[in-house]
Amino acid sequence: MDSYDKPLHIISAHIAELGLTIGQKAVEGKSNEIPAVRDLINLLDISGCVIVADALNCQKKTAKAIIERGGDYVLQVKDNQETLKKDIEDYVQDTDLQGSMDTVATCEKNRDRIERRTAYVTSDIDWLSGKEEWENLTSIGAINTQFTDKKGTTNEWHYYISSRQLTAEELLKYGRNEWSVESMHWLLEVHFSEDSCRVVDSNIQQNLNMIRKMALNSVRDYKNRTNSKRPFSKIMFDCLLGCKTIL
Repeated sequence: MDSYDKPLHIISAHIAELGLTIGQKAVEGKSNEIPAVRDLINLLDISGCVIVADALNCQKKTAKAIIERGGDYVLQVKDNQETLKKDIEDYVQDTDLQGSMDTVATCEKNRDRIERRTAYVTSDIDWLSGKEEWENLTSIGAINTQFTDKKGTTNEWHYYISSRQLTAEELLKYGRNEWSVESMHWLLEVHFSEDSCRVVDSNIQQNLNMIRKMALNSVRDYKNRTNSKRPFSKIMFDCLLGCKTIL
């Protein structure tokens, strides 16, 4: 298949609170995602919105684009911003400094697994080297996640920067919102086997992806309007059979 060069990467703009996808942009290759995200930001009205993005998009130009469009950002910091991550990590891991940060913790149990999430936030960032290079950088934070099950306990740390003066409770919320996009991709794979699609033409790939997301948006809208607890698969199956009960 000489015409099939590489898989298509599709960037999605997702409203986490509603579970709805409102825009997307296709690129060839993961390295092209960074400018594509900025292009997508410039196409949308994000005034007053908080844009949550993964570590790949923790970029100074992306932060600036968000602010210029009237939004705020919460960006996860990983090794692609090594110095910034190290500075935040050193601050948060200092016991005395950690004690001065706004802190909140939640604990959830799902069957045999217990998840404890603790968020730490501070706006005391005058000491942070290079902070002026990040547009409107106002606060830093971290989320510590502990999973406990029969196999033992795992411990993960995630670090963040934000243009808002966040509370620890808000950081927990936005940190969880970041996973809503992952959930959307999971639904596309589970219900439509998207990763197994062998369509070669890039235009057809994009069109199919949009149609699948429109279907998920419709089901999500139905669940929100009716407070339905039924799983996606059951509602979609009724749609397939043309059942009037879900129209």
